[in-house]
Amino acid sequence: MFVVDTNVLVYAVDRDAADHAACRSLVERCRAQPEPWYLTWGIAYEFLRVTTHPGIFRNPLATKDAWAFLEAVFASPGLDMLLETERHAHVAAEVFIEVPSVAGNLVFDAHTAILMRENGVRAIYTHDGDFNRFAFIDVLDPATGHRRSSSKRHR
Repeated sequence: MFVVDTNVLVYAVDRDAADHAACRSLVERCRAQPEPWYLTWGIAYEFLRVTTHPGIFRNPLATKDAWAFLEAVFASPGLDMLLETERHAHVAAEVFIEVPSVAGNLVFDAHTAILMRENGVRAIYTHDGDFNRFAFIDVLDPATGHRRSSSKRHR
């Protein structure tokens, strides 16, 4: 079980990105597998924000095209969305104590990490090094093949 982060989806759709082939390949493998894997609604909306924004994305997509990409991902047999549970506030408080540097832009990644912890998902495919701050997450980079295991992390 794993989460696929926004940047992997962005690179999968951006043919000009250096990491396009690796990320597209990962997304295609995920789309075909019946085993569970996850997104969050925050990741989906961030994908829409980035890929349709002319100041961020080199060749911005029309919203309908970005949504069509997501709909193809949503049709994956093993995909499910991580959602807040009744434990969300408690788990968030734990994470904010464990990672006191959570502030600003890191709050979005913390939300993903919190959802992962409360739903029992330990791994995330991402090119975002900020996830290394969360010792309970195994960070997998599809572009480089690097893996940082939470069990090997030094605190």
